[in-house]
Amino acid sequence: MPMIASDLRSGVERLGDMIAEAKAIVPFTGAGISTECGIPDFRSPGGLWTRNRPIPFDEFVASQDARDESWRRRFAMDETFAAAKPGRGHRALASLYRAGKVPAVITQNIDNLHQASGFAAGHVIELHGNTTYARCIGCGQTYQLDWVKRRFDQDGAAPDCTACDEPVKTATISFGQAMPDGEMQRATELSQRCDLFIAIGSSLVVWPAAGFPMMAKNAGARLVIINREPTEQDDIADLVIRHDIGETLGPFVGN
Repeated sequence: MPMIASDLRSGVERLGDMIAEAKAIVPFTGAGISTECGIPDFRSPGGLWTRNRPIPFDEFVASQDARDESWRRRFAMDETFAAAKPGRGHRALASLYRAGKVPAVITQNIDNLHQASGFAAGHVIELHGNTTYARCIGCGQTYQLDWVKRRFDQDGAAPDCTACDEPVKTATISFGQAMPDGEMQRATELSQRCDLFIAIGSSLVVWPAAGFPMMAKNAGARLVIINREPTEQDDIADLVIRHDIGETLGPFVGN
């Protein structure tokens, strides 16, 4: 049976004990950790995907209209992403990282906030990519977003790569696009080697990413799930905290 925290305080105390006892903690973060930073959740009711159908990868590749629409949506989010600062959850994990407790963070998020909170870029395993820059889907050349915006405004269309003429896309993983092999491999290794795995703000429904908590548990780690809503993996967790993420992790910011 999972230990579902009866209230915030007892949950935070138990989490504190587990953090103190752990040698290698792997956090796994989803959209919920960034909502207090002003970044909307894509999947929840009223989220972006209830208003706009996601554009699948094959459609992006095949259609200039789809590419134009995809970039229009991204530019519409510019101010939101630019204004976002790391929240209490990000800062708490960065504290544990600096203390040597957290070797790296696995994230489903694309907002760059773990890097902004103090994680070295090489220690942020981005399963779904990063929306703060762009990449050619052919040769992999990277582009700054302001370059894309200038070309878009000038030509009235999403630009192609200057090196190979293939489409340029935000450096994120779209529906139907292959998961990044290197990141999946590193996330697998981290999950199998940690002694405490903390899933934070993820509904744990998007596979294959949702397999990592189970993988860690099967390898002998303790599993903590911090999420406002119940998840399908609560029953295998050692501790479940269904409270606000910022309030739950806030006490660990200064450690």
